[in-house]
Amino acid sequence: MSDGPPIFSQFDISSGSTPLVNQQPVMGDLAETNRLLRDLVVSQQKSNELLVELVNQVSLQQRQRVAELKAWKEANPQLAKDCRRAAESLSKVHTEFLSSLAQEAADNADDFSDSEYALGEFIDRYGPRLAHFNGVLQLFAQLGAPLPQAETPSDG
Repeated sequence: MSDGPPIFSQFDISSGSTPLVNQQPVMGDLAETNRLLRDLVVSQQKSNELLVELVNQVSLQQRQRVAELKAWKEANPQLAKDCRRAAESLSKVHTEFLSSLAQEAADNADDFSDSEYALGEFIDRYGPRLAHFNGVLQLFAQLGAPLPQAETPSDG
C-alpha cells in the first residue's frame, strides 16, 4: 500500500446533509430557490398553453381533411368503391413486388457492399417504381377507405 492520500473518499449527498462549516441554511438561498421554482412553474404553464394551441391547430387541420374527404366520397360513391377495389388488388401485387425486391436485395447484398455501382443500379432500377407504386396505392387506399363514424354530441 502507498503512504499517500487515499484515492477514493466518501461524500454524503443525502437531502439531510448540511455542510459542516455552516449548519444553518441562508434565508437568501431559500428565497432564491422559491423564486426559481415559481419561475419553473410559470414556464411550464406557458409550455402547456402552447401545447394546447398546437394540438388544437393540428386537430382542426385533421378535421378539415376528414370533412373534405367525406364530401368527396359522398359526391363520388362509385369512384370511392372502385378505389377500394383497386387498393385491395394492388395490395396483393405490391406484396409480391416487395417480396421479389427483398429476395433480390438479399441475394445481391454482398455485391452492394463491394460495389457502389451495383447498389446505385439496384436503387435506380427499383426506387422510382417503388415510390410511385407506394404513392398510387396510398391514394387508392385513402380514397377507398370507409367513411369515419360520425361523432355523437356526447364525444365532446
